[in-house]
Amino acid sequence: MEGFHDLLKMLDGMLGGAWWFPYVLLGTGLFFTIYLKFPQVRFFKHAWQVVTGKYDKKSSEGDTTHFRALTTALSGTVGTGNIGGVAFAIFLGGPAALFWMWATAFFGMTTKFVEVTLSHKYRVKTADGTMAGGPMYYMDRRLNMKWLAVAFAIATVISSFGTGNLPQSNNIAASIESTFGFDPLVVGSILGVLLGLVILGGITRIAAVTSKIVPLMALIYLIGAMAVIFSNLENIGPAFASVIGDVFTGSAATGGFLGATIAYAFNRGVNRGLFSNEAGQGSAPIAHAAAKTDEPVSEGMVSILEPFIDTIIICTITGLVILSSGVWKEKHQNVFDRSDMMIVAGTYTDTDESDRQALYAYINDLDTSTVEPFNGEIQIVNGKSISSGYTLLNARSVAEEVKFTFGEDEDLFTGKLKVVDGGLIKDNIVVSGKSLIHSASLTALAFTKGFFGESGKYIVSIGLLLFAFSTAIAWSYYGDRAMTYLLGPRSVMPYRVVYVFAFVWAAVSDTTLVWTLSAVAIVVMTLPNLLGIFLLRKEMKESVNQYWDDFKKEHKS
Repeated sequence: MEGFHDLLKMLDGMLGGAWWFPYVLLGTGLFFTIYLKFPQVRFFKHAWQVVTGKYDKKSSEGDTTHFRALTTALSGTVGTGNIGGVAFAIFLGGPAALFWMWATAFFGMTTKFVEVTLSHKYRVKTADGTMAGGPMYYMDRRLNMKWLAVAFAIATVISSFGTGNLPQSNNIAASIESTFGFDPLVVGSILGVLLGLVILGGITRIAAVTSKIVPLMALIYLIGAMAVIFSNLENIGPAFASVIGDVFTGSAATGGFLGATIAYAFNRGVNRGLFSNEAGQGSAPIAHAAAKTDEPVSEGMVSILEPFIDTIIICTITGLVILSSGVWKEKHQNVFDRSDMMIVAGTYTDTDESDRQALYAYINDLDTSTVEPFNGEIQIVNGKSISSGYTLLNARSVAEEVKFTFGEDEDLFTGKLKVVDGGLIKDNIVVSGKSLIHSASLTALAFTKGFFGESGKYIVSIGLLLFAFSTAIAWSYYGDRAMTYLLGPRSVMPYRVVYVFAFVWAAVSDTTLVWTLSAVAIVVMTLPNLLGIFLLRKEMKESVNQYWDDFKKEHKS
């Protein structure tokens, strides 16, 4: 199993973590934006009119309305990435990461417009009478690339577990346990039953539920966020300035935050942008294919709104909460994760400018770095180190008030700890102290800096529950449509049953392996989809022009 995990990490580095992937993703959106003459701007107003049902026709085929197709797709994209993902992007890439999320969303509005239109155009009615669509259908029916369609569908099934199911359940259970103290198995079991009741009813029930959950969770989250933003109104201007300024200068090594290079902020921002709004991944077109309309382009118009709502609105709000509250560059008491922790040779402090710059170069793998990882032993007495000649870094900051414990009772450790290449060898030692924090923990802390005080963290927990649960609902539909393509309608019910049981299991399990597998599967979905829509660029342009000409003739004032 360890060898398989290493293989997945290698593939993830070659694909999703590769330097060229953000350029391919952003470049495709840029190309279609210019090629189709900025449809995200030209048709923005029209998209809102379509989603309200203004131009609906009762005779149109489909399983759900424009609005419910939109909320189903949004429930798949508005998830933990909007809470923890933005915080993680800022933590890794600094404020500039938020700018690149905006860029990804702006150009992603066009990418999603194209992929949804083409997927809806080549959808089919299955043997059970429901609609099935997605990139696999245009790859098969239009491009005659059956092998590519099969690969995409398999990757979609894998991602439905790795993206929409297991991590969501795990995040919900961990958040509810830390906030309210409920047992993860109980939480997973209750939500598993609710999930089953929703998804066993198919797209009609899924769309009905998501049409209620999405507006509710957005409202709750917005209220909590505004409470922080208005409490820190004087910091909003500087927050925006830091986002724009860091695009050109890179995140500086200031305070506890050791920053990131311009290239790193770009990479993190674009990647988190994709994980947030999924533009180009090919997942949302599966939900939109169920919409009742005879005009594929009109459903493409609706999808323009997704990256706008998901990233430009919700992710921006999260980013402003984090930046304006100032907690993103302050040290807080926490337990150190081994993946965030490194021990370097020499004594450094982040209050000294030269030390900060040296550590900045080391963390960002710059050629100018003179810092080396520590190798040797550390003597610990009653949980405190009495050794010198090393510095413990955690979460891109110099750790303070470090304590070493072991066992379930957190007994203070006394003895020697071996360090090899900057990492502790003993796995049963718990290291804690003050350092920067990231992900959902950072967002939760930021929400306590508003009118609601400490109660603000409950809004994040409730928001995380609703966001993550709705994501699990939407991805179950993506997976069952992929199963329909691969093995037919009879495979859907077994898939749904396994999906529900996996959701319960993940509440109390380590999903690291599955998350890595999903990261690879996401790229296997995205690259074929981007290739496919590029090959059909001329058809897309003709379809848009024809739709708009016909629309203007039909609705002459």
